[in-house]
Amino acid sequence: MSANLIPVALIDKIEYLDRIKDDEKFILKPHDFNAVINFLKIYDGNTATFESYRRELERLLQWRWLIEKKSIFDLSRKDIENYIQFCLTPPATWIGKKRVARFIDQEGVRIPNPEWRPFVVKVSKRAHKNAEVPKKSDYQMSQSSIRALFAVLGSFYDHLLLEEKIDRNPVALIRQKSRYLQKKQQQKQVIRLSDEQWQACLKTAEEMAENNPDLHQRTLFIITAMYLMYLRISEFVATDRWVPLMNHFYRDSGGQWWFKILGKGNKLRTIAVSDAMLSALSRYREALGYSPLPSPSENTPLIQKTKGKGPVESTRQIRRLIQTCFDKATLTLREKKYFDEADALETATVHWLRHTGISDDVNKRGRPIMHVRDDAGHASIVTTEGYSDVEMKDRYRSAKNKTVDVSLEVDTDK
Repeated sequence: MSANLIPVALIDKIEYLDRIKDDEKFILKPHDFNAVINFLKIYDGNTATFESYRRELERLLQWRWLIEKKSIFDLSRKDIENYIQFCLTPPATWIGKKRVARFIDQEGVRIPNPEWRPFVVKVSKRAHKNAEVPKKSDYQMSQSSIRALFAVLGSFYDHLLLEEKIDRNPVALIRQKSRYLQKKQQQKQVIRLSDEQWQACLKTAEEMAENNPDLHQRTLFIITAMYLMYLRISEFVATDRWVPLMNHFYRDSGGQWWFKILGKGNKLRTIAVSDAMLSALSRYREALGYSPLPSPSENTPLIQKTKGKGPVESTRQIRRLIQTCFDKATLTLREKKYFDEADALETATVHWLRHTGISDDVNKRGRPIMHVRDDAGHASIVTTEGYSDVEMKDRYRSAKNKTVDVSLEVDTDK
């Protein structure tokens, strides 16, 4: 195969892995391919991790076979460095302008999607709303993607080392990863809604729920839960590992209410439910025709499909509901002449609601950091502490009144 050919998708979803045959015409080196598949099967219980590892390893296979025309078992430190440089500036034929499925069904057979590409160029949310078309020349690999590349390849070659398929891990030999990774400040900026933006969104959701309760009581409930319980959007949808149910809200023997959820990293956590959250749950349930609070035996899906029966299985529908709320709130802010706030809200994502809830609890309500950590499902308290902006405010105040002439400076805090 020529290096100029457009890459073809190689690895399908988890449930189709066992259907792959070694004689598939696009699989140039079955030994390489089988090693990757066997490694990916380790993560068949975690869809998000599987997809992340699949993305990185499929790119590696494509590059090694089509560009280098060699096996992935024969990589040196220099080869890995060349591969990283390739990922930073891939050829235009390897870049897509939108995310598409790797495989599609054709007459009952799974075939590679001709529109799929290993890399995808993105545009900002505002640019997308303005119908701006992404340009392949604008492709840029993010710092988080570079870190993921190092992490996945390092883990894969550690696995091959343990399996005695290679003698050394070529990724571990790279001593100067800093050439590719920008150093981050200890205090990173947390992207969240301002008070004006959050109040506009909340009021908008309440109005939507009042005007169209059948559809938007659910919108109001989701927004409230993301803020008060720090839920991720993925934690509202059903997966093969977990289906969020009404009775996952439960009362313990002491009369305290909790919510249990299977979250990021396949970790089960229990979240403390505030009185306001309990009221939001009751309002939502009554709109659906249920009793105010669920019984221990109630197995009703927490978020149900608007058409048909059963739980919502995709985040896309939920994103649309919340985006509708964001769009309406943006218009409200513009009408009130909060133009900067409106412009910023246009770039906001659904995940900002979770960040806003965590930030407000840490900085305004003064909840203990460890309590917020456990409710948010953070693996480390360091992550939760990153939401505190007290140090940043103090640092700004100490710099605010500096001038070029120290004799003219006045301490306004006194």
